[in-house]
Amino acid sequence: MDLGLTGKWALVCAASKGLGAGCAEALAAEGVNVVITARGEEALQAQAAKLRGINPAVQVVAVAGDITTEAGRAAALAAAPRVDILINNAGGPPPGDFRDWEREQWLAALDANMLTPIALIKATVDPMADRGFGRIVNITSGAVKAPIDVLGLSNGARSGLTGFVAGIARQSRIAGRNVTINNLLPGAFDTERLQKTMAAGAQKSGQPVDDVRAKRMSAIPAQRFGSAAEFGAICALMCSAHAGYLTGQNILLDGGSYPGTF
Repeated sequence: MDLGLTGKWALVCAASKGLGAGCAEALAAEGVNVVITARGEEALQAQAAKLRGINPAVQVVAVAGDITTEAGRAAALAAAPRVDILINNAGGPPPGDFRDWEREQWLAALDANMLTPIALIKATVDPMADRGFGRIVNITSGAVKAPIDVLGLSNGARSGLTGFVAGIARQSRIAGRNVTINNLLPGAFDTERLQKTMAAGAQKSGQPVDDVRAKRMSAIPAQRFGSAAEFGAICALMCSAHAGYLTGQNILLDGGSYPGTF
């Protein structure tokens, strides 16, 4: 299927590795020019080279910086002639007990996982509407639908973003101008972050990491972890010219782990 995206420009945040990289790769393969951001220069440049190899016909611009800062956002936005597609993404805050978190930890979580995506939406959504095309995908978490007790910082910040999106995505001056805003909720994906989490769990419990990995996979109906490539493919489909009637939705991609009907 031709997704109708050739020549579009995308800004993909936290795209040097993991799910952000998967999204950037899928979009580049579809002929989308991409601006990718991340804090680590070396990993970001390596990913940029990979994207150019995937599709030599597209333009790839790498902007190293912290997207959660005003300067980082300004640099990323300035690197693209326009933003037709925005993929909001940032690493989740650390787990813990809410009794140990102070205002500083809450504000950091809100900055990264709620306020930064909102700032980028604010900067791009009206120009998208003026051009008659726009796709915004926020990478959040399956914990938005099934909160995890030790991820309270993430639960709170990402749920705040979810509520915000539910309101603005349905505005006629946005949805009525072929601009969609959706959230893509990952479950367990085989990324560096998941591997580090399992390694830490194995060390804490004294179990071999392979046993921890096998136990985690056995709890997923699909009996495996997701891949960044398949996550990126779903993201690209949500950004396609064919997805203009999909907006204000939370798309859960978790191998069947969420047990609810709704």
